[in-house]
Formats: sequence, C-alpha cells, structure tokens
Amino acid sequence: MIDILNLALPYFGLIFVGFACGRLKRLPENGLAWMNFFLLYVSLPALFFRIMSKTPFEELNNLPFVLATTLGTAIAFFLSGAIGRMIGGLSVREATMASLAGGYGNIGYMGPGLALAVLGPKAAVPVALIFCFDSIFLFSIVPVAMALTAGHRRPLLPTILHVVREIVLHPLIVAAYLGAAAAALHLHLPAAVDNTLQFLQNAAAPVALFTLGVTVALRPFGRVPWEIPSLIGVKLLLHPVIALGLMLAFGPFTPEWAGTAVLMASLPPALNVFVIARQYNTWVEPASVAVLIGTFVSVVTLTTVMWLIKTGHMPLL
Repeated sequence: MIDILNLALPYFGLIFVGFACGRLKRLPENGLAWMNFFLLYVSLPALFFRIMSKTPFEELNNLPFVLATTLGTAIAFFLSGAIGRMIGGLSVREATMASLAGGYGNIGYMGPGLALAVLGPKAAVPVALIFCFDSIFLFSIVPVAMALTAGHRRPLLPTILHVVREIVLHPLIVAAYLGAAAAALHLHLPAAVDNTLQFLQNAAAPVALFTLGVTVALRPFGRVPWEIPSLIGVKLLLHPVIALGLMLAFGPFTPEWAGTAVLMASLPPALNVFVIARQYNTWVEPASVAVLIGTFVSVVTLTTVMWLIKTGHMPLL
C-alpha cells in the first residue's frame, strides 16, 4: 500500500498544490488561458501523437474494447441523467449536465499520466482509444441534446454538422488519428522532432494537474444539491464496476488493457463538466461543486482502485 500511495500522492499532490496556490494567491482566472492552450493544443497532443505513432497499427484495431469502454461511459452517462431527474428534479438540460458529472471522467488531464504510471507503457494504446471514443460520444450527444432542448432551437442539420466539425478538429483527436496514420505507414520522425515532442509530452501531466487544482480553487463553492452525492457515487464507484463487468463480458483482454479501462472509469468528474455547463449557462454551480467534491473523494476511491490493480486483487488482473 505504501508503494501505491507513493505513486498516487504525487498526482494528487500536484492538484492540491495548484488548489492551495489558487486559494492563497487569487490571481485572475484569465491567467490560466495560456496554460490551458498549452495543454490542449501543444503538450497533450504531443503525448497522444507519440503514443499512437509508436504503437503497432494492428493493436489499435480492437473493436470489442472500444465497444465495452464506450458502452460503460454511456451507461454511467444516462444513469446519472436519470438520477438528476428523479432526485434533483432537474430539467432535461440540467440533467444533461448532471449526466456529464456522472459519466465524464478526467480522462484528459489525469488519465494518461496516471495510467502509464500504474500500468506501464502497455496502457498507452487503451488510454488513447478510451479518450478518443469517449470524447466522440460525449461531444456528440451533449450539443445535440442542448440544441433540441433550447428555447430557440437551431435547425438539427447545422447542429449535427457543427458537432461533427468540433469532433474532427478537436486537437487531441487530430493528434490521435495522425498518430494512427503514422503507425500505419511506419513513419519515423527525425530524432530532433521526436525529442521535442517527448519534451512537450513530459510536461503534460504536471501542468495539467496543477492547472486543474488552480481552476477548482477558483470555483465558487455553494450548497451541495441533493443529486451531487449520488452522481459522485456513480462516477467513482459504479462506473468502475460497470467497466469491470464489461471487460469480462467483451473480453478476454490483457491485464494492462482491462486495468486501464477500470482505472480510467475510476477518475473523478472532469473539469470540462464545469466548462461545458458554463458554456450553456446550465447547472453551473452544481457542476463546480461536483468537480470539487469528486476530486477530493477520489483521493480515497481512485487510490483504492490503483491498489486493487497493482496487487492483482481485481478479478481480471
């Protein structure tokens, strides 16, 4: 257990360092703009490109794994929406944001670094596949749902075209399919270019976790709505159990792939839950509370999952 804590605490430690800095210094939030740009457009794309480009292309063709992990995210998403409707009495628009809180884990900021640290280089490909296909699912269903429930509805076809464009041009997804193309064509980058990408890749996890901590610290913390504890329970407890069951049902998979699926499902609600809620001006304060509480609770739940994976106490591993 000490080894697991030594592995997990630096990750949570960076979040808490960022949180403390955000609370103590109270610099304007727009100071994070360049850090977020660096993460989204430079460092994380470098990480995903190198992961995909250095993987044998045949390993990327794993449809059962993609179906299992995306189905797990979809189940957590729709179950969370139903909980929001029943417990919180939320509207459909608000319940869509609640669905994100229960189904959208921190697969961009925390996922890659943590999975690679726990499971090693063999976790790289499943991490990239989960990120790409979870993002495609979530970035598709949310804009369509919000468009259909808006007071002034946009025509459906332009909405769908907008969603497709956002998915196809998302920098992390672009990096993933360019990396897959490089793997298929057996392209090898010049050493100077590859070393630069590795340098950028190594900055992804620490910058992302520090930024996450600062951003969470700057969020207002109001009352805890009734639905929040249940949504956090879905995200941190039920979603990993669902992922484990689907690994058994769709498998067999290697321990590294199955462990990655469960670990990624165990991540706390993504910061993007708040960002998207603010974008649509819906369920904004509860989204902030869900991210904050979920991140703190995951210190216990996520560390436990890591221990189960590393010690082989999980059925698949």
